[in-house]
Amino acid sequence: MPQAPARPSGHELRRALVRAERGVALSLDEAAALAGARGEGLDRLLAVAARLRDLGHGDVVTYSRKVFIPITMLCRDHCHYCVFAKPPAKLEAPFLTPDEVVSIARAGAEAGCKEALFTLGDRPEDRYEIARAWLDERGFDSTLDYVRAVAIRVIEETGLLPHLNPGVMSYEEIARLKHVSASMGIMLETASARLSAKGGPHHGSPDKVPAVRLRTIEDAGRLAVPFTTGILVGIGETERERAEALFEIRDLHRRYRNVQEVIVQNFRAKPGTAMHAAPEPGDEEFLAAVATARIVLGPRMHVQAPPNLSDPAQRLRLLDAGIDDWGGVSPITPDHVNPEKPWPSIDALQATTSARGKRLRERLTVYPEFAAKPDPFLAGKMRAPVAALLGHDGRAVEGQRPLPIPWQDPDVRWKPRTIALTFAKGAGAGLREDADAVYGEIDLPPATTDWERGHVEPARLEGEIRSALRKASAHRAISDEEALALFRAEGDALDALCRVADDSEPRRSVTTSRT
Repeated sequence: MPQAPARPSGHELRRALVRAERGVALSLDEAAALAGARGEGLDRLLAVAARLRDLGHGDVVTYSRKVFIPITMLCRDHCHYCVFAKPPAKLEAPFLTPDEVVSIARAGAEAGCKEALFTLGDRPEDRYEIARAWLDERGFDSTLDYVRAVAIRVIEETGLLPHLNPGVMSYEEIARLKHVSASMGIMLETASARLSAKGGPHHGSPDKVPAVRLRTIEDAGRLAVPFTTGILVGIGETERERAEALFEIRDLHRRYRNVQEVIVQNFRAKPGTAMHAAPEPGDEEFLAAVATARIVLGPRMHVQAPPNLSDPAQRLRLLDAGIDDWGGVSPITPDHVNPEKPWPSIDALQATTSARGKRLRERLTVYPEFAAKPDPFLAGKMRAPVAALLGHDGRAVEGQRPLPIPWQDPDVRWKPRTIALTFAKGAGAGLREDADAVYGEIDLPPATTDWERGHVEPARLEGEIRSALRKASAHRAISDEEALALFRAEGDALDALCRVADDSEPRRSVTTSRT
């Protein structure tokens, strides 16, 4: 993998901190310098980030009560740090069945969860024949078609709101999935194509190419989908590359206004992966990345850090760094992406949040800004499921359990006819009285036919036309006979008529008024 550029100097960091404290818009170089803050510089950075968070979100920190549904762990990519994706030999079946999906969702509903997080590998049918065969046997063209079908079942049988993380999607696929989800997401992870080169963590993963993922995020913006994205800290990127990723996200959000949250996630090395021995980001490095994200993205953006990837002391520091959301937390399912890191309990998060003088509030998978103003962000089919769980402040109604809610339109039932069609014509009724007028077969008025048949001597016609043109040029009234003569003008006479019409005073007046 190519060598990363050097970190910013101390002078650059001091200058960037002063500008951040003054609330000045930062350049990419200045944001990169902030991401390199440590020690006293980090303390100053955290203070700015926390102040911005308080300006945008007050004393409220949110979370979503969810179930984690791993639709399939097959994936066509090969990320060097991932334990979620597995080969077919290590799985009992290529996909969860619809009944298994609904069972997980139903258990979540009984536990008060409101979000069904659908996570899966990218397009496994393109790599594994067993995945293609499984889908074909059940009549699905693709994994995403299957996701759509089971998302509908989850809504109709449990009332949970699907949040879809299906990886890279086309514009058309996002458009179809919008109708069965309250929100969607894909982690940008990095904006550095360098990490996709040989020896990099994304080598051999076509769906991790930054340009490809940015296109998905932009397509979601064009379709007004409430969208979650974020960066992964510590996979070999530099501080500048982290800043570049944050700027990319910010630019897309400024254009489409649909990014609902940005996750700043710390890399955790896992046994059995190619990066099992890779160094994890230090506490200060990670805190600097979180605080820089808050400053770059501004006070109103929702910035999240997964609570299960930090210890209790670090969680307090994450609040100091400006987060306002803990993300999805499940009381019944593990984090299948980080299975070695159990979720903290809701009570533990409550205690951590209160220790920094904040209030913990439950939200839906779709954030209040989008839930309370559904047009154009929520598809028509998703408005009733969201409204059923929505509180007056746009967040969740705490303690409420979701209930099944219809999604598909009922079958149309035609009422039997009870009256005779008395307006229908009987056999042999013939044509209507006004048939000639209906079909346009009517005689012309006598005056019209008489005029068409009339013959005027050429010399007389020419005289009448000249007389009419002289009068018209002088803006004097012409007689009916002269007007009829003008209708017969041809050749030179017609040209003269057109010139008189073009040069008439009313036309000159109109033309002058327009200029």
